[in-house]
Amino acid sequence: MSHRRIPKRKAILAGAGAVGIAAAAILLPNANASQSGAGEPSDAPRKMSAASASELLQQLGKQLGDSYGGAYYDTGKQQLVVNVVGDDDKVNERVEKAGAVARSVRNSAASLKSATESLSQKAAVPGSAWSIDPRTNQVLVTADRTVTGSRWDKLESAVGSLGDGMARIKKSSGLFKPFVEGGDAIFGGGSRCSLGFNVTTQDGQPGFLTAGHCGVAAEQWSDQQGGAPIGTVQEAVFPGEGDFALVTYDDPNTQAASSVDLGNGQQVEIKQAAEAAVGQQVFRMGSTTGLNDGQVTGLDATVNYPEGTVSGLIQTNVCAEPGDSGGALFTREGDAIGLTSGGSGDCTQGGETFFQPVTTALAAVGAQIGAGDGGAGDGGAADAGAENAGAENGGIGDGAADAGAGDGGALDGGAAGDGGAGDAGATAGADPGNGDGDDAGAGDGGAVQQHG
Repeated sequence: MSHRRIPKRKAILAGAGAVGIAAAAILLPNANASQSGAGEPSDAPRKMSAASASELLQQLGKQLGDSYGGAYYDTGKQQLVVNVVGDDDKVNERVEKAGAVARSVRNSAASLKSATESLSQKAAVPGSAWSIDPRTNQVLVTADRTVTGSRWDKLESAVGSLGDGMARIKKSSGLFKPFVEGGDAIFGGGSRCSLGFNVTTQDGQPGFLTAGHCGVAAEQWSDQQGGAPIGTVQEAVFPGEGDFALVTYDDPNTQAASSVDLGNGQQVEIKQAAEAAVGQQVFRMGSTTGLNDGQVTGLDATVNYPEGTVSGLIQTNVCAEPGDSGGALFTREGDAIGLTSGGSGDCTQGGETFFQPVTTALAAVGAQIGAGDGGAGDGGAADAGAENAGAENGGIGDGAADAGAGDGGALDGGAAGDGGAGDAGATAGADPGNGDGDDAGAGDGGAVQQHG
C-alpha cells in the first residue's frame, strides 16, 4: 500500500483510490464530448446532451399541464422524449417545435405521482422501493429478498389497488441497506464512509457533503482509526426527506478543491451541481470499490430501509458496497449529481443503488459547490418538473439490464428531500476515504488520497 500526501491545507475531493479501469477509460477520453444537430430540419427532433434536455424540459414541461406524462432522455438518439396523454395535436406540435419527440401515453404525470403517494400510505414495508419509470409510463415497485409472506401480500395488494397499467412489481435478489460499515478508511463512531463533494458554507467555511446516515452515526470524523478529528458534522438528515450531511473542516484555512480524484494522478474538475436524468451515464467514486459507472434509472425514488423511509432519491444501476456511503456521483462533464445512500447487491453481481441529489442537499444546508461556482440548483434542470410532476421521473425498467443506452430517463421530477437538517453526525471523513490507502492529513486540514 502506497501513500501520497496532498499539499498542506489543500483537500482534494475523492471517493476512492482503487479506480475502475474500464470506467476511467470511458470517462476521461470523453470529457469534452460535443453535441450535434447542426444542419437538421427545424421541425426534426434535435440532438442534445442530457443537460440540454433537462434545460429544455424545464421550460417545456410547465406548458403542457394535464397533458404532461413525464419525459426521458433517449441516450442512443440523443433526444428528449416527452410523454403526452391522449392525442392532442396542439400539444404534440408544441413538443415537436421545441425540438423534442412527442410520445402518446396513458398515464399523466400527476396520476403517477398520486400513485406513489398512495404506496407511501399503504405499502411502506421495509425492503421495498418505488419510482416512476417514464419509459413504461408506470410506477416501478421493487422488493428485496426480505419482502415475503404478509409483507409481499401487502405490497402486491397496494399495487393492485392502483388499477391496471399504473404500476408493476419487480423482485430484487439483494437487500436494501445503507452502504456503511465498520472498517479502515474514514472513521467516525466505528463507521466508515466516503466523502462526496467539497463545498463552501453560507458563512464562507470549507466543508463537504456526505451521506446523512453517516452523519448521524458520529459527530466528528477522522482520516484514520483513532486519529484526530478533521471535520465536524453541522447538519444531517436520515431517515426522512433525504440522506445527506454537511461536515465542516476543523481547519478554517482548508482549501477544499472542487474535483474528484480518480486515482493514478487523474481528476475530474467539478463545475456545478446538476439534476440527474434517467438514462444519463454517471460515475461513482467510493472508498471501498473505487470508480464505477452506470445509468440513472429513476428519480424521486422512495426507499424503505430497515432504519426508516427515505424519499427524494436518485435510482441507478451503478454498483456500490459498504463503505461507499457518501461517495460522489458525477458526470464526465463535471456535474455533481448525487451522494451514495444505499441499495442492494455488490460490484460483482450488480444491483440497485440510490443516491441523494446534490442540488437538494445544497439547498437544504445553504452551501455551494467549491468556492461558489455552481450552487444548488445549477446545471441543468434544477427545477425541472418540480412544478409539473413532482416525482415524475423514471424508474428502471426491469433491473439493471433495462437501463440500456437509448432509453434514457426522466428529466423532470423534483427531488424531494429538502428537508431540514439538524441531526448530528458526520460522514465522510475528510477527504475521501479511499480505497486503499492514503488517508486525510488530520492535523493540517489536508487530505491524503489513497491509491492502490
